[in-house]
Amino acid sequence: MKTILTGIQPSGALHLGNYFGAIQPAVELAKQGQALYFIADYHALTSISNADDLRRFTFAAAAAFLACGLDPAKTVLFRQSDVPKVHELAWMLSVVTPMGLLERAHSYKDKIAQGAEPSHGLFAYPVLMAADILL
Repeated sequence: MKTILTGIQPSGALHLGNYFGAIQPAVELAKQGQALYFIADYHALTSISNADDLRRFTFAAAAAFLACGLDPAKTVLFRQSDVPKVHELAWMLSVVTPMGLLERAHSYKDKIAQGAEPSHGLFAYPVLMAADILL
């Protein structure tokens, strides 16, 4: 059986691009195998600092998946921060990930070029993504 994994970052108000680019394709893919979808609230911390906004955006993302047809009886939908093992594995991966690899990461370079404030979270974003996928 095919396994599908994807996450959506709750970094702002949802819009049509989220629907057509992530939510609708995810709902369709869920019909093809075991689907595991998560709200990537840890990832959103690189751009959202207000806790109330993060909670609101996280709830809205989960509600949107369900409102757009995601079947909770056939699909696992969870919040990234509800799985403590994500951070544990991210830390274990971070101690064996060479700095040079992270320095070449496109996501980090793009965000910095767009004026984002450099932070460890932004720098180590690919390690957290790897932990999401491996778990």
